[in-house]
Amino acid sequence: MIQEGNDDLAAYMPSNEEGQSNDAASNNPAPEEQASALSQPNEASETVTPSFVQRDQSELLWVAEKVNRVREEMRKYVIGQSEMIELLLAGIFSNGHILLEGVPGVAKTLSSKALSKVLHVDFSRIQFTPDLMPSDVIGTSVFSMKEGEFNFKKGPIFSNIVLIDEINRAPAKTQAALFEVMEERQITYDGTQYTMSFPFLVIATQNPVEQEGTYNLPEAQLDRFLFKIKLDYPTLEEEMMILTRYKEQIKSPDLANILAVFTADELHKVQKIVEKIIIEDRLIQYIAQIVNKTRNHSKIYLGGSPRASLSIMKAAKAFAAIRGRDFVTPDDIQFVTIHVLNHRLILTPEAEMEGTLMEEVIREIVQTIEVPR
Repeated sequence: MIQEGNDDLAAYMPSNEEGQSNDAASNNPAPEEQASALSQPNEASETVTPSFVQRDQSELLWVAEKVNRVREEMRKYVIGQSEMIELLLAGIFSNGHILLEGVPGVAKTLSSKALSKVLHVDFSRIQFTPDLMPSDVIGTSVFSMKEGEFNFKKGPIFSNIVLIDEINRAPAKTQAALFEVMEERQITYDGTQYTMSFPFLVIATQNPVEQEGTYNLPEAQLDRFLFKIKLDYPTLEEEMMILTRYKEQIKSPDLANILAVFTADELHKVQKIVEKIIIEDRLIQYIAQIVNKTRNHSKIYLGGSPRASLSIMKAAKAFAAIRGRDFVTPDDIQFVTIHVLNHRLILTPEAEMEGTLMEEVIREIVQTIEVPR
Protein backbone atom coordinates (compact mmCIF):
# COMPACT_ATOMS: atom_id res chain seq x y z
CA MET A 1 0.00 0.00 0.00
CA ILE A 2 1.01 3.62 -0.32
CA GLN A 3 3.20 5.11 2.35
CA GLU A 4 1.98 8.71 2.51
CA GLY A 5 4.53 11.39 3.31
CA ASN A 6 7.37 9.59 1.54
CA ASP A 7 10.07 12.04 0.51
CA ASP A 8 10.33 10.30 -2.85
CA LEU A 9 6.77 11.31 -3.77
CA ALA A 10 8.00 14.75 -4.79
CA ALA A 11 9.92 13.12 -7.62
CA TYR A 12 6.65 12.20 -9.33
CA MET A 13 5.16 15.69 -9.35
CA PRO A 14 4.96 17.37 -12.78
CA SER A 15 7.86 19.37 -14.15
CA ASN A 16 7.64 22.50 -16.31
CA GLU A 17 7.16 21.80 -20.00
CA GLU A 18 9.95 22.70 -22.37
CA GLY A 19 9.51 25.90 -24.27
CA GLN A 20 7.89 27.90 -21.48
CA SER A 21 9.08 31.45 -20.95
CA ASN A 22 10.98 32.40 -17.81
CA ASP A 23 7.98 34.37 -16.58
CA ALA A 24 5.67 31.39 -17.01
CA ALA A 25 8.17 29.12 -15.29
CA SER A 26 8.45 31.49 -12.36
CA ASN A 27 4.69 31.42 -11.86
CA ASN A 28 4.60 27.62 -11.71
CA PRO A 29 5.66 25.97 -8.45
CA ALA A 30 8.56 23.56 -8.30
CA PRO A 31 7.67 19.89 -7.96
CA GLU A 32 8.92 19.76 -4.38
CA GLU A 33 6.86 22.84 -3.46
CA GLN A 34 3.72 21.35 -5.01
CA ALA A 35 4.12 18.13 -3.06
CA SER A 36 4.71 20.07 0.17
CA ALA A 37 1.69 22.29 -0.42
CA LEU A 38 -0.59 19.34 -1.18
CA SER A 39 0.56 17.40 1.86
CA GLN A 40 0.05 20.48 4.10
CA PRO A 41 -3.09 22.22 2.78
CA ASN A 42 -3.32 24.62 5.75
CA GLU A 43 0.12 26.11 5.23
CA ALA A 44 0.40 28.54 2.31
CA SER A 45 3.68 28.84 0.46
CA GLU A 46 4.72 32.14 -1.09
CA THR A 47 6.15 30.38 -4.14
CA VAL A 48 2.98 28.38 -4.89
CA THR A 49 0.09 29.99 -6.68
CA PRO A 50 -2.79 29.95 -4.13
CA SER A 51 -5.44 29.39 -6.80
CA PHE A 52 -3.70 26.19 -7.97
CA VAL A 53 -3.56 24.71 -4.47
CA GLN A 54 -7.06 25.82 -3.51
CA ARG A 55 -8.68 24.48 -6.69
CA ASP A 56 -6.94 21.12 -7.01
CA GLN A 57 -6.69 20.35 -3.31
CA SER A 58 -10.34 21.16 -2.72
CA GLU A 59 -11.34 18.78 -5.50
CA LEU A 60 -9.19 15.99 -4.06
CA LEU A 61 -10.51 16.59 -0.57
CA TRP A 62 -14.05 16.43 -1.93
CA VAL A 63 -13.32 13.10 -3.63
CA ALA A 64 -11.69 11.71 -0.48
CA GLU A 65 -14.67 12.74 1.63
CA LYS A 66 -17.09 11.09 -0.78
CA VAL A 67 -15.01 7.90 -0.90
CA ASN A 68 -14.98 7.68 2.89
CA ARG A 69 -18.75 8.07 2.98
CA VAL A 70 -19.13 5.28 0.39
CA ARG A 71 -16.95 3.02 2.55
CA GLU A 72 -19.07 3.78 5.60
CA GLU A 73 -22.34 3.08 3.80
CA MET A 74 -21.16 -0.16 2.25
CA ARG A 75 -19.68 -1.40 5.52
CA LYS A 76 -23.17 -1.34 6.97
CA TYR A 77 -23.81 -4.51 4.95
CA VAL A 78 -20.47 -5.70 3.54
CA ILE A 79 -18.03 -6.79 6.25
CA GLY A 80 -14.42 -7.03 5.19
CA GLN A 81 -13.66 -6.93 1.46
CA SER A 82 -12.22 -3.41 1.82
CA GLU A 83 -9.94 -3.96 -1.17
CA MET A 84 -12.92 -4.97 -3.30
CA ILE A 85 -14.77 -1.78 -2.35
CA GLU A 86 -11.79 0.34 -3.43
CA LEU A 87 -11.48 -1.57 -6.70
CA LEU A 88 -15.19 -1.12 -7.42
CA LEU A 89 -14.84 2.62 -6.88
CA ALA A 90 -11.73 2.72 -9.07
CA GLY A 91 -13.71 0.96 -11.78
CA ILE A 92 -16.47 3.55 -11.57
CA PHE A 93 -14.00 6.47 -11.50
CA SER A 94 -12.06 5.17 -14.51
CA ASN A 95 -15.17 4.08 -16.44
CA GLY A 96 -14.26 0.38 -16.45
CA HIS A 97 -16.21 -2.85 -16.02
CA ILE A 98 -15.56 -5.32 -13.19
CA LEU A 99 -15.42 -9.12 -13.07
CA LEU A 100 -15.94 -10.63 -9.61
CA GLU A 101 -14.77 -14.19 -9.08
CA GLY A 102 -15.49 -16.07 -5.89
CA VAL A 103 -17.32 -19.01 -4.40
CA PRO A 104 -21.03 -18.55 -3.62
CA GLY A 105 -21.84 -16.58 -0.49
CA VAL A 106 -18.93 -14.11 -0.32
CA ALA A 107 -21.13 -11.03 -0.94
CA LYS A 108 -20.60 -10.57 -4.70
CA THR A 109 -24.26 -9.79 -5.43
CA LEU A 110 -24.78 -7.89 -2.17
CA SER A 111 -21.78 -5.66 -2.87
CA SER A 112 -23.05 -4.84 -6.37
CA LYS A 113 -26.49 -3.90 -5.05
CA ALA A 114 -25.02 -1.81 -2.25
CA LEU A 115 -22.79 0.01 -4.76
CA SER A 116 -25.79 0.95 -6.89
CA LYS A 117 -27.51 2.34 -3.79
CA VAL A 118 -24.62 4.58 -2.74
CA LEU A 119 -24.31 5.84 -6.31
CA HIS A 120 -28.01 6.74 -6.57
CA VAL A 121 -28.32 5.27 -10.06
CA ASP A 122 -30.50 2.65 -11.72
CA PHE A 123 -29.69 -0.99 -11.14
CA SER A 124 -30.65 -4.16 -12.99
CA ARG A 125 -29.74 -7.78 -12.54
CA ILE A 126 -29.51 -10.41 -15.28
CA GLN A 127 -29.20 -14.05 -14.30
CA PHE A 128 -27.29 -15.79 -17.07
CA THR A 129 -28.49 -19.32 -17.83
CA PRO A 130 -27.78 -21.79 -20.69
CA ASP A 131 -31.12 -20.99 -22.37
CA LEU A 132 -30.75 -17.19 -22.23
CA MET A 133 -31.00 -15.51 -25.63
CA PRO A 134 -29.32 -12.25 -26.75
CA SER A 135 -32.74 -10.61 -27.03
CA ASP A 136 -33.28 -11.34 -23.33
CA VAL A 137 -30.32 -9.07 -22.63
CA ILE A 138 -30.40 -6.21 -25.14
CA GLY A 139 -34.12 -6.21 -26.02
CA THR A 140 -36.29 -7.10 -28.99
CA SER A 141 -38.86 -5.69 -31.42
CA VAL A 142 -42.49 -5.94 -30.35
CA PHE A 143 -45.38 -5.42 -32.77
CA SER A 144 -47.79 -2.69 -31.68
CA MET A 145 -51.37 -3.39 -32.76
CA LYS A 146 -52.30 0.23 -32.11
CA GLU A 147 -49.54 1.76 -34.22
CA GLY A 148 -49.32 -1.09 -36.71
CA GLU A 149 -45.52 -1.30 -36.56
CA PHE A 150 -42.66 -2.88 -34.64
CA ASN A 151 -41.17 -0.95 -31.73
CA PHE A 152 -37.92 -1.73 -29.96
CA LYS A 153 -38.42 -2.77 -26.36
CA LYS A 154 -35.24 -2.21 -24.37
CA GLY A 155 -33.82 -5.10 -22.38
CA PRO A 156 -32.37 -5.10 -18.85
CA ILE A 157 -28.94 -4.07 -20.13
CA PHE A 158 -30.34 -0.52 -20.37
CA SER A 159 -29.46 0.57 -16.86
CA ASN A 160 -26.58 2.25 -15.02
CA ILE A 161 -25.23 -0.59 -12.88
CA VAL A 162 -25.86 -3.96 -14.54
CA LEU A 163 -25.14 -7.04 -12.46
CA ILE A 164 -24.66 -10.14 -14.59
CA ASP A 165 -24.81 -13.14 -12.30
CA GLU A 166 -22.77 -16.16 -13.37
CA ILE A 167 -21.79 -14.71 -16.72
CA ASN A 168 -20.14 -17.96 -17.79
CA ARG A 169 -23.46 -19.85 -17.60
CA ALA A 170 -24.76 -18.39 -20.86
CA PRO A 171 -23.65 -19.69 -24.30
CA ALA A 172 -21.30 -17.79 -26.58
CA LYS A 173 -24.04 -16.09 -28.65
CA THR A 174 -25.49 -14.50 -25.50
CA GLN A 175 -22.09 -13.49 -24.18
CA ALA A 176 -21.37 -11.90 -27.57
CA ALA A 177 -24.36 -9.59 -27.08
CA LEU A 178 -22.22 -7.75 -24.49
CA PHE A 179 -19.27 -7.01 -26.78
CA GLU A 180 -20.55 -3.76 -28.29
CA VAL A 181 -22.25 -2.38 -25.21
CA MET A 182 -19.23 -2.94 -22.95
CA GLU A 183 -16.79 -1.31 -25.34
CA GLU A 184 -18.83 1.44 -27.00
CA ARG A 185 -21.65 2.00 -24.48
CA GLN A 186 -24.25 1.52 -27.18
CA ILE A 187 -26.54 -1.13 -28.70
CA THR A 188 -27.13 -1.56 -32.42
CA TYR A 189 -30.42 -3.27 -33.22
CA ASP A 190 -31.96 -3.52 -36.67
CA GLY A 191 -29.64 -0.80 -37.96
CA THR A 192 -30.47 1.67 -35.17
CA GLN A 193 -28.03 2.71 -32.43
CA TYR A 194 -29.21 3.13 -28.86
CA THR A 195 -26.78 4.92 -26.54
CA MET A 196 -26.52 3.91 -22.89
CA SER A 197 -27.11 6.55 -20.26
CA PHE A 198 -24.27 7.67 -18.00
CA PRO A 199 -22.90 6.03 -15.94
CA PHE A 200 -22.83 2.53 -17.40
CA LEU A 201 -20.98 -0.22 -15.56
CA VAL A 202 -21.17 -3.98 -15.96
CA ILE A 203 -20.36 -6.01 -12.84
CA ALA A 204 -20.19 -9.69 -13.76
CA THR A 205 -19.76 -12.61 -11.37
CA GLN A 206 -18.53 -16.13 -11.90
CA ASN A 207 -17.91 -19.19 -9.75
CA PRO A 208 -14.32 -20.48 -10.00
CA VAL A 209 -15.00 -24.04 -8.81
CA GLU A 210 -18.23 -25.28 -10.41
CA GLN A 211 -17.43 -25.51 -14.12
CA GLU A 212 -20.02 -28.07 -15.26
CA GLY A 213 -22.42 -26.50 -17.76
CA THR A 214 -20.39 -23.30 -18.12
CA TYR A 215 -18.93 -21.53 -21.15
CA ASN A 216 -15.54 -19.90 -20.68
CA LEU A 217 -15.45 -16.24 -21.60
CA PRO A 218 -13.47 -15.54 -24.79
CA GLU A 219 -10.27 -13.56 -24.42
CA ALA A 220 -11.74 -10.64 -26.36
CA GLN A 221 -14.50 -10.29 -23.79
CA LEU A 222 -12.23 -10.76 -20.79
CA ASP A 223 -10.09 -7.93 -22.16
CA ARG A 224 -13.09 -5.61 -21.86
CA PHE A 225 -13.12 -5.92 -18.07
CA LEU A 226 -10.90 -3.42 -16.29
CA PHE A 227 -10.41 -5.62 -13.22
CA LYS A 228 -10.89 -9.21 -12.22
CA ILE A 229 -11.34 -9.20 -8.46
CA LYS A 230 -10.85 -12.53 -6.74
CA LEU A 231 -12.77 -12.71 -3.48
CA ASP A 232 -11.53 -14.93 -0.68
CA TYR A 233 -13.37 -16.29 2.33
CA PRO A 234 -13.65 -13.87 5.26
CA THR A 235 -11.27 -14.21 8.18
CA LEU A 236 -12.44 -15.79 11.44
CA GLU A 237 -12.94 -12.37 13.04
CA GLU A 238 -14.87 -11.07 10.02
CA GLU A 239 -17.12 -14.14 9.96
CA MET A 240 -17.89 -13.66 13.67
CA MET A 241 -18.82 -10.05 12.91
CA ILE A 242 -21.15 -11.23 10.13
CA LEU A 243 -22.88 -13.70 12.44
CA THR A 244 -23.18 -11.13 15.21
CA ARG A 245 -24.69 -8.51 12.91
CA TYR A 246 -27.32 -10.84 11.48
CA LYS A 247 -27.99 -13.09 14.48
CA GLU A 248 -31.52 -11.69 14.89
CA GLN A 249 -32.34 -11.52 11.17
CA ILE A 250 -33.56 -14.40 9.00
CA LYS A 251 -34.34 -12.44 5.83
CA SER A 252 -31.96 -11.05 3.25
CA PRO A 253 -30.41 -7.68 4.17
CA ASP A 254 -32.66 -4.70 3.46
CA LEU A 255 -30.64 -2.08 1.59
CA ALA A 256 -33.25 0.64 1.99
CA ASN A 257 -31.23 2.37 4.70
CA ILE A 258 -28.18 2.96 2.51
CA LEU A 259 -27.72 6.66 1.85
CA ALA A 260 -26.85 7.86 -1.65
CA VAL A 261 -23.43 9.50 -1.83
CA PHE A 262 -22.82 10.16 -5.54
CA THR A 263 -25.20 11.40 -8.20
CA ALA A 264 -24.60 10.80 -11.90
CA ASP A 265 -23.39 14.39 -12.34
CA GLU A 266 -20.97 14.03 -9.44
CA LEU A 267 -19.58 10.81 -10.91
CA HIS A 268 -18.98 12.66 -14.16
CA LYS A 269 -17.16 15.34 -12.19
CA VAL A 270 -14.97 12.71 -10.49
CA GLN A 271 -14.05 11.18 -13.83
CA LYS A 272 -12.98 14.62 -15.05
CA ILE A 273 -10.80 14.98 -11.93
CA VAL A 274 -9.25 11.56 -12.57
CA GLU A 275 -8.45 12.56 -16.14
CA LYS A 276 -6.40 15.49 -14.78
CA ILE A 277 -4.33 13.28 -12.45
CA ILE A 278 -0.69 13.66 -13.50
CA ILE A 279 1.45 10.71 -14.54
CA GLU A 280 5.10 11.28 -15.38
CA ASP A 281 6.67 9.97 -18.58
CA ARG A 282 8.96 7.66 -16.61
CA LEU A 283 5.92 6.02 -15.04
CA ILE A 284 4.32 5.61 -18.45
CA GLN A 285 7.52 3.85 -19.52
CA TYR A 286 7.30 1.72 -16.35
CA ILE A 287 3.80 0.55 -17.32
CA ALA A 288 4.91 -0.20 -20.87
CA GLN A 289 7.86 -2.24 -19.59
CA ILE A 290 5.62 -4.33 -17.34
CA VAL A 291 3.15 -5.16 -20.10
CA ASN A 292 5.88 -5.73 -22.67
CA LYS A 293 7.52 -8.20 -20.29
CA THR A 294 4.32 -10.27 -20.24
CA ARG A 295 4.72 -10.78 -23.99
CA ASN A 296 8.24 -12.16 -23.60
CA HIS A 297 7.96 -14.33 -20.50
CA SER A 298 8.74 -18.04 -20.62
CA LYS A 299 5.68 -18.97 -18.55
CA ILE A 300 3.14 -16.82 -20.42
CA TYR A 301 1.54 -17.97 -23.66
CA LEU A 302 -0.57 -14.83 -24.25
CA GLY A 303 0.66 -11.47 -22.99
CA GLY A 304 -1.12 -8.21 -22.27
CA SER A 305 -2.56 -6.04 -25.04
CA PRO A 306 -2.24 -2.25 -25.39
CA ARG A 307 -5.68 -2.10 -23.75
CA ALA A 308 -4.04 -3.64 -20.68
CA SER A 309 -1.47 -0.83 -20.60
CA LEU A 310 -4.19 1.79 -20.88
CA SER A 311 -6.19 0.06 -18.16
CA ILE A 312 -3.24 0.08 -15.76
CA MET A 313 -2.70 3.79 -16.38
CA LYS A 314 -6.38 4.70 -15.94
CA ALA A 315 -6.75 2.56 -12.82
CA ALA A 316 -3.56 3.98 -11.28
CA LYS A 317 -4.86 7.52 -11.81
CA ALA A 318 -8.16 6.58 -10.18
CA PHE A 319 -6.37 5.15 -7.15
CA ALA A 320 -4.22 8.26 -6.85
CA ALA A 321 -7.42 10.33 -6.64
CA ILE A 322 -8.95 7.92 -4.10
CA ARG A 323 -5.83 8.28 -1.97
CA GLY A 324 -5.92 12.08 -2.11
CA ARG A 325 -3.13 12.79 -4.58
CA ASP A 326 -3.10 14.53 -7.93
CA PHE A 327 -0.17 12.48 -9.22
CA VAL A 328 0.54 8.77 -9.74
CA THR A 329 3.29 6.88 -7.90
CA PRO A 330 4.84 3.46 -8.65
CA ASP A 331 2.90 2.02 -5.70
CA ASP A 332 -0.38 2.86 -7.46
CA ILE A 333 0.80 1.06 -10.58
CA GLN A 334 2.03 -1.99 -8.69
CA PHE A 335 -1.23 -2.28 -6.75
CA VAL A 336 -3.52 -2.26 -9.78
CA THR A 337 -1.31 -4.34 -12.08
CA ILE A 338 -2.30 -7.72 -10.64
CA HIS A 339 -6.03 -6.97 -10.86
CA VAL A 340 -5.71 -5.59 -14.40
CA LEU A 341 -3.58 -8.43 -15.79
CA ASN A 342 -4.72 -11.57 -13.95
CA HIS A 343 -7.57 -12.26 -16.41
CA ARG A 344 -5.84 -11.07 -19.58
CA LEU A 345 -2.83 -13.38 -19.57
CA ILE A 346 -2.68 -17.10 -20.41
CA LEU A 347 -0.07 -19.38 -18.89
CA THR A 348 1.80 -21.92 -20.99
CA PRO A 349 0.64 -25.54 -20.64
CA GLU A 350 3.89 -26.37 -18.86
CA ALA A 351 3.35 -23.64 -16.28
CA GLU A 352 -0.22 -24.79 -15.68
CA MET A 353 0.93 -28.38 -15.18
CA GLU A 354 3.43 -27.15 -12.60
CA GLY A 355 0.60 -25.45 -10.70
CA THR A 356 1.94 -21.96 -11.28
CA LEU A 357 -0.44 -19.18 -10.24
CA MET A 358 -0.96 -16.22 -12.54
CA GLU A 359 -0.58 -13.78 -9.64
CA GLU A 360 2.86 -15.24 -8.85
CA VAL A 361 4.05 -14.66 -12.42
CA ILE A 362 2.77 -11.07 -12.43
CA ARG A 363 4.50 -10.31 -9.13
CA GLU A 364 7.70 -11.82 -10.50
CA ILE A 365 7.51 -9.58 -13.57
CA VAL A 366 6.92 -6.45 -11.47
CA GLN A 367 9.85 -7.30 -9.19
CA THR A 368 12.26 -7.75 -12.10
CA ILE A 369 11.64 -4.26 -13.52
CA GLU A 370 13.46 -1.35 -11.93
CA VAL A 371 11.15 1.08 -10.18
CA PRO A 372 11.49 4.66 -11.49
CA ARG A 373 13.11 7.13 -9.10
